[in-house]
Amino acid sequence: MYIIFNILAKYPQIKQLMRIDTNFKWTVLALVAIQIVSFYLLRNTTSFWLLFLVGYCFNGVINHSLTLAIHEISHNQVFGNCYPLANKWFGIVANLPIGIPYSVSFKYYHSYHHRYLGVDRLDPDTPSELEARIFSTSATKVLWIILQPLFYGLRPQFVNPKILSKMDVCNIVIQFGFDYIIGQTLGWHIVAYMVGSLFITMGLHPMAGHFLTEHYIMVDNNNDDNNFMDKHNENAIENGIYVNNGQFLVPDTCSYYGYWNIIAFNVGYHVEHHDFPSIPATLLPKVRQIAPEFYDSLCHHTSLSTVIWQYIVDPKLGPYARIKRKLRES
Repeated sequence: MYIIFNILAKYPQIKQLMRIDTNFKWTVLALVAIQIVSFYLLRNTTSFWLLFLVGYCFNGVINHSLTLAIHEISHNQVFGNCYPLANKWFGIVANLPIGIPYSVSFKYYHSYHHRYLGVDRLDPDTPSELEARIFSTSATKVLWIILQPLFYGLRPQFVNPKILSKMDVCNIVIQFGFDYIIGQTLGWHIVAYMVGSLFITMGLHPMAGHFLTEHYIMVDNNNDDNNFMDKHNENAIENGIYVNNGQFLVPDTCSYYGYWNIIAFNVGYHVEHHDFPSIPATLLPKVRQIAPEFYDSLCHHTSLSTVIWQYIVDPKLGPYARIKRKLRES
């Protein structure tokens, strides 16, 4: 936390970025509308391979983008912190083309991710020991990436089971009601397509590389330098970053600066996001522009495809390649 205080002390103008983006809600509604129209246009398409291709290249990408919009919505970026219920309702709307109700529960578990980053059995984003043991070879890591949506969606329920709230029930009823309408009017193959297109783009797809860049300990292969982490540590000393009592600390949050951020609501600016979660995605690049000495010296990624390949072929990488902490006793 002292790093954030140092940044704000040196650059107090960053506080002015802590506001909602008024255009965000219209962008989300446009994506929802595009999906519904495209589902209508595909209603008579029954070819599996054609649907797979369109889903992999178009609808699945938009659905993945909507999951990242829901991430923004979970931080109350639609109507602000004064209207949490309105944000939840909007999240349910953004959830519709995805086919699976999860927006409300995601907000609950994502708050744990920020509050207990890397803490064993409290951060739902951290893979379990069982995952780490099973998916440790290149072949099994490919399988783990393909099944990433299942692990990402089901892991929280095993790590920290949640009792359904009234909003959870609303999310479920509205979502399945929407699915029923789509199934009855456009065909149940479209409902399967809604879910399937998301599944394939959250698995072995370039856009899904952000799951690995965000919190896995790895160095971008584009940095062709065996001493890259050493240089990172040297720069960190100069700026007082990730150093405690003279000991180097491995950064457990990493950013990605590349073109996928355009349709991924800047989720790649992940260090900046964890430092200032109240700043909307569209303004996160300005944080780095204002305080470059606090971010440019940190290791980052420039290619999501490279990250996925590196994760698969590097034997040192796997579900275990993350910082894991124990909860401090108060």
